[in-house]
Amino acid sequence: MTNTPETATVAGGCFWCLEAVYAALQGVTAVESGYCGGSAPNPSYDAVCRGHTGHAEAVRITFDLNAISFRELLEVFFAIHDPTTLNRQGNDVGTQYRSAIYYRSSEQKRAAEQLIAELEAAHAFDAPIVTEVTPEAPFYPAEDYHQRYFAQNGNQPYCQAVIAPKLAKFRKLFGQRLKG
Repeated sequence: MTNTPETATVAGGCFWCLEAVYAALQGVTAVESGYCGGSAPNPSYDAVCRGHTGHAEAVRITFDLNAISFRELLEVFFAIHDPTTLNRQGNDVGTQYRSAIYYRSSEQKRAAEQLIAELEAAHAFDAPIVTEVTPEAPFYPAEDYHQRYFAQNGNQPYCQAVIAPKLAKFRKLFGQRLKG
């Protein structure tokens, strides 16, 4: 089998949380924090946080299709954030924290819509899923200090209060899928 790289972009609250989880997932070869879905080119963290650009905090995930499917990435996505809260994840509030899947192909779109339909039919959540499924938008990498944030700042209060519990939940639910 040859390495078959694929890319996925998702937004689900703070990009530090998503990056920490996906960096630990088998089959993922790279994760980059950034901004997606807005109107301003090359946005800064400050401008995104002030709501001036329309961007969401997002991660671009590079993965090996021989090791993990796009659907499996989305199963993790829906398990580690609340897709039922509009423009919010916990205490993080604003459009930059919206839940979104930026699909790159008709196959990705179909997989996202099918999984959402299955989760809704199963009443997996107490409220309707509000995750946007939208065509790929320009992705702008976040500033260097945002990359590998949890790995470099794991003892900071936000990391301990917000990211560590999400990572623990991921490890509990997907322990068999952790990188060695």
